[in-house]
Amino acid sequence: MRTPPRRTRRLPLAFDISPLDAQAQLASGQALLIDVREPFEYAIARIDGAELIPMNTVPQRLQHLEDLAEDKLLVVCCHHGVRSLSVVDWLRRQGVGNCVSMAGGIDLWSAQIDPSVPRY
Repeated sequence: MRTPPRRTRRLPLAFDISPLDAQAQLASGQALLIDVREPFEYAIARIDGAELIPMNTVPQRLQHLEDLAEDKLLVVCCHHGVRSLSVVDWLRRQGVGNCVSMAGGIDLWSAQIDPSVPRY
């Protein structure tokens, strides 16, 4: 008697990933970086390739973010990871499941990945 093939169930994404995991996802081309800080913060320090969408504009940009998340994982970042976690929570409640927060934000990115990014 043949046994039916086992189906693998895709587990839901964690709400956040480390800067090292974020770097790997970005380098592979499988992810996009969304920076939800304010423009003045972005002017002080930024990660190359990040798209600035300040937290207070995320609701107006929902359709754009949904479109981006269809093809790529959205890695959301802020200064320390608090605002980005809030944004990811909100996006997931809107049905955008393909997003994660970068734990520790740009500050931890600077400490662990790229010290040329200023810390503030």
